Amino acid sequence: MAHAKKQKKIILRNPYLVVAWPGMGEVAFKAARNLIDKLAAEELAEIEPERFFYLTASVIQKGVLDLPQLPFNKLFYWKNKTGKNDLIIFLSNAQPDLSEAEEYFYQIMQAVKRFKVKMVVGFAAMPVPADHTQPPKVWFAATSKELAESLKDFNMNLLSEGQISGMNGLFLGMAKKAGYPGFCLLGEIPLYTIQIENPKAAKAVLEIFSKIMSIKLDLSGLDEQARVLEEEINKLLDFLKIGPQSASPIGEEEIEKIKKSLSQLTKLPASVKEKIEQLFKTTAADISRAQELKAELDRWSVYKEYEDRFLDLFKKSDNKNN
Repeated sequence: MAHAKKQKKIILRNPYLVVAWPGMGEVAFKAARNLIDKLAAEELAEIEPERFFYLTASVIQKGVLDLPQLPFNKLFYWKNKTGKNDLIIFLSNAQPDLSEAEEYFYQIMQAVKRFKVKMVVGFAAMPVPADHTQPPKVWFAATSKELAESLKDFNMNLLSEGQISGMNGLFLGMAKKAGYPGFCLLGEIPLYTIQIENPKAAKAVLEIFSKIMSIKLDLSGLDEQARVLEEEINKLLDFLKIGPQSASPIGEEEIEKIKKSLSQLTKLPASVKEKIEQLFKTTAADISRAQELKAELDRWSVYKEYEDRFLDLFKKSDNKNN
């Protein structure tokens, strides 16, 4: 259920609905979080999380064990002083159980139904074999050819084939099915950095979005974050003797080596860990889900870390059948 905050009656003009969840490079989450902060968007409502999220671990602080809080699912609004399009921004700090995705979508859209949303906008990451020092490009996909054509003026690359996984992509497909037009902006991130946040890509996405919306955003804070992150990656590359100063492009073997090193020095987003644990649980009950689990492990380059557990699923399945 959606619960609105106590406030005066809100009237929004032709609002765009922006939606975001954590994912690769935390591009979507970071972009939406900055959008809320920079616009000083106000809280509008929140979706109760109980049906859509599962606890997969306990947390320990100062030696005391307890259950963590369920993820938040909040809606914010911003009134555009130019009078063009207002914004509603939905943000969650975890990916939901995708088996409940349709009901999750329904609850979010019911919460904003009275505002007559004009457009749905998603953010996501676009992993590419690029160097982390290069300015990231922005790709896009739209729910119709006509909408895609109208977005070509904003100096982006059209994503003609492929998929956008998780709720950052699925929500747009559901929106189209429900009759809402929409588009997704994808910021490029290097293949070897998918497990750490990428403020540079988030900034690139927001720069394009601000042009589309004709609004001004101060994104200088993301520049400093990107600088610090780039320095840390440079240190790692220097340690591995594979630096951006190399005359030749980074090859596949080098990318795999960097990804392995990064996986040891960085952490997966909590939402991704929860999703992997949930997939292990569902696969243990239904071995046909193994392909979905393997795809998720490969997506985050952590299959080796989970390989023994993954193979054990098949041993247990064989024992059940004997």
